[in-house]
Amino acid sequence: MLVEAARFGNSFEAGAARSALEAEGIGAVLFDLEMSWEAFGGLIPIRLMVLDEDLAEAQRLLAADWRP
Repeated sequence: MLVEAARFGNSFEAGAARSALEAEGIGAVLFDLEMSWEAFGGLIPIRLMVLDEDLAEAQRLLAADWRP
């Protein structure tokens, strides 16, 4: 089952987080990418989803300094 690992207000950060997870072998997908309306301050967040068995590791990796 897919679960939410994180939320982002813009597609750049969401895509970078997804790439960081995938580089570590964790599959991830972005939900609500087309709904975020970034021009309006990201009213609907972009959700980064992973398999439930990968959640703890994904959150650990996202808590580390992965941002470009």
